Formats: sequence, C-alpha cells, structure tokens
Amino acid sequence: MEPITLTTERLLLRPFHGGDADEVHVACQDPDIQRWTVVPSPYTHADAELFTRKLSPGGWQDDSMYNFAVVLHDGGAVAGALGINRRNLHDTYEVGFWTAKKHRGLGYMTEAVRAAAHWTFTSLRGDRLEWRAEVGNEPSRAVARRAGFRMEGEQRSGLLNKGVRRDIWVGALLPSDLGLPGAHPYLPATALTAAPWADPSSGPVPGGPVPGLPTGLSTAP
Repeated sequence: MEPITLTTERLLLRPFHGGDADEVHVACQDPDIQRWTVVPSPYTHADAELFTRKLSPGGWQDDSMYNFAVVLHDGGAVAGALGINRRNLHDTYEVGFWTAKKHRGLGYMTEAVRAAAHWTFTSLRGDRLEWRAEVGNEPSRAVARRAGFRMEGEQRSGLLNKGVRRDIWVGALLPSDLGLPGAHPYLPATALTAAPWADPSSGPVPGGPVPGLPTGLSTAP
C-alpha cells in the first residue's frame, strides 16, 4: 500500500521517515516505554534508524503493518507512534502505540487511535481491531477505553517481551461501535441467547434485525 496521512483536529498521522530518528530515539529513552512495549532496551540511535528508515516503510510496502508518526499540527513535534498490524485472522487488525512523556495526559493518543480505527474499518475493510497490553499497563488501557474499546478479559502468557512471556489484557473495537458497517454480518452471542432456537446457518431470525448487523442489512422475513 502507498503510505497515507490521516488528519485530526490537532494531529497528523503520517508515515515515519529518517528525519524522525532523533525524536524517536529521545522518546524511547523513557523507562516506561521500554518497560511496557516491545521496543529494545537499551534503545540505541541505531534502533531508531532501523525503525524509521527500514521497518516502518517496509511494513507499508508488504502490507504487514502501517506505522504512523503522531505529529502535532502546532510545531510538528512527534508526540508518539501508532501502528496498525495485520493479524493472521479474518479481517482482524491490532493497534499498538506509545506516547512521548512530555505529551501525555492531553488526549493526543486517544484522538489518534480513533482516527486510525476509522481508517482501519473503512480503508482496510477491517472487521475487528484488537488492543493488547501487559496486565498492569493502566495508561494504555485508559487510552483504549476512551477510544471506545471494550475490554474482553485476560490471556495467560499472551505476550513475549524481551524474552519473558507475560499475561495480557485484551480489548476490541468493532465497526458497529463507530456506527460503521462491517465487511461481514455479525451475529453476537447475545442474539442467540435471547433466541436460543435461532440457528444463523438456517437463515434469518424471525421478527426483526439482529443487533450488530451492518446498517441496511435486515434479517426480517
């Protein structure tokens, strides 16, 4: 895919380039970023060069990941990084992010995640956007919640970070959470619980639409 730029009220989400290496290197000296994300520790300038010059452009070229520099309209400073990664599941993607310390607490990353989620559902035709973070990473979970993600539980040993397997929290955002149609119809378990006689393989549920189906798709007979 050709790299693109997303615009929000206060931010530009643009592809990384080599000129960002200095700011990325400085931001990733933060112990919290090294502790809670999978960036190398210690984080060298060579790591920043690799990320900005090779890994990020390469992800756009092979459609495996789409990394954005989260840049302020006012001054152009890099406030953080956000990536949308393709999962090996049907139309499922994962979001990951970090925020530079001096730009935290201002809502920038929540704003960026919402914009990236909308792009994932409309341009990539994603049907599910997942958020995962190590148990205890409260700031990341707070961003995900504010962006509309529903927390779905914990996974044991769900993350390998610096050679150690760790338990993780899992959340997800669906197109319908943003009022958008999905790529495929969605039949929530609550619909089957409410109508246990309903078999989605046998056709529509009598009596009306199934919650969660894209706008305009009716199951009424």
